[in-house]
Amino acid sequence: MSGFEFIFSLFGLILGLALAEGLGGLTRAIKARGIRTIGWSTGLLGLFVSCDVVTFWMYGWAMRDQLPLSWPVMFGGFLVTAVYYVATALVFPDAVDRDSDLDAHFERNYRTVMGALLFCNAVLIGLVFALLSPTLDLRSAILTISFFPVSLIAIFVRKRPVVIACLIWLIALYPLSAVWH
Repeated sequence: MSGFEFIFSLFGLILGLALAEGLGGLTRAIKARGIRTIGWSTGLLGLFVSCDVVTFWMYGWAMRDQLPLSWPVMFGGFLVTAVYYVATALVFPDAVDRDSDLDAHFERNYRTVMGALLFCNAVLIGLVFALLSPTLDLRSAILTISFFPVSLIAIFVRKRPVVIACLIWLIALYPLSAVWH
């Protein structure tokens, strides 16, 4: 087993659990569809978090040759993946029934979720710059750097249409990065 395989056995497990937690919440919300509506804001937040978790996983693969097997890498990776798990768990309520208000749940939790993803991405970008020395071009600026101000706007502007617009922008970055090379 290589050092990367050992490191990523922990990170992959936690990231997989995070995705399962998010998908479980979505499944509960869909099952309660006749009782409650999911709502655009909650659905978009769930999609955004899922895309970001998968992207973090992809970056882990891209940095596989640069990640040394060490205590700081293991603990730092655990911290970031644990934050992803907690953020994902906060997207949907634990139970969805007639008394559930997904919009109120969104209002209580979206800033925490967005802040958690902002933290994870700041750590990731710091690692990418430290280990891979990427070049900054127009593509990188739009796809990577725009993530931070748009996330901050979503966190600090409390108007739902603005938050939804920010989530749409952030989600659009993922397919855009797949086609813009």
